[in-house]
Amino acid sequence: MSHDATNWAIKQRGLKPTTKIVLWHLCDRFNPDYGCFPSQDRLAHDCEISRSTLNDHLGQLEAVGLLRRVPRLDPVTKRQLPTRYILGFEPGFTPVAVVPCPEIGHGDDGGVESLDDADGCDVDGMADVLPCPDFGHGDDARPVSDFPADPCPENAGSRVRISDTNPVREPLSKPVKEEEGAQAREAISDEVFGDLLAALGLDPAALPGWWQGWPPRLHVQRWRDELGLTEAEIIAAAEASREEHPEPPDGPKALDRAMQRAAQRKVEDAGRKRRKPKAAPAPAAKPITDLPAFYADLVNSDRYLPVSAISNTMRDAMLARGLVTAERLRERGVR
Repeated sequence: MSHDATNWAIKQRGLKPTTKIVLWHLCDRFNPDYGCFPSQDRLAHDCEISRSTLNDHLGQLEAVGLLRRVPRLDPVTKRQLPTRYILGFEPGFTPVAVVPCPEIGHGDDGGVESLDDADGCDVDGMADVLPCPDFGHGDDARPVSDFPADPCPENAGSRVRISDTNPVREPLSKPVKEEEGAQAREAISDEVFGDLLAALGLDPAALPGWWQGWPPRLHVQRWRDELGLTEAEIIAAAEASREEHPEPPDGPKALDRAMQRAAQRKVEDAGRKRRKPKAAPAPAAKPITDLPAFYADLVNSDRYLPVSAISNTMRDAMLARGLVTAERLRERGVR
């Protein structure tokens, strides 16, 4: 992470929100010593967009002169390496010249209108070197559009962009304005964000770059919406993290693991509350060891006694031991 790079990204104006998110995450991956070369999978994951959408916004950033993409190949294996992104604030940065796309016609309307009007300029050759900013034609190392095109012979079809998104648009369940209003109501308020900064021991008047602007607020909102934490639980987890780490965290990403642990504890506590206590097992019945005494007790009581329950052998054993009388046996129907 580079403090100067993210500050530069925040100061850019005139960009669409998603385009600015892409620029900010590129700057977040910038290393002052080595540069910026995140993979497309990593950058799309950081921005929470598909690779198809990511390439569209990278093309827009290159078109307005905020970055330049430099493809890289492994000198030994000739395999594609992550693209090197040269950002606008780096020393010696030169933006890519906008040359009209020969197939689609994108570019400067006041420039060359056709291949015949190039006044001797090899437009085809320029298109091979400088791709169209919106569609990426002419650069084998970059994804091209969904229009039919021949892939690079070295990389086969791997550089032809395959759209990650579903082309079928589902009908909206709510009006767009109502849905946007609901999202705005769910945003992290200034009061909650201020309480979080206070819990972390940060001075709102002198915030580090990674706590400025809308990206950290969006990060805090994900803790609430994706992890299921309330705003009070987020602040409590932030206070607990300061007890373990005296220094304030370097941006909201440094608190991700603490928030995940807090969400896990919340789930476990809820599970324990729903779990009913186990009932004590019933005591096991004692085995009957003295059968004559057992049947004698049944004969001498007023409980129901089937006639066939007592055999002649059991009757003689009870009489021999004096447990019952012959008269009681006759009363109970035992012969």
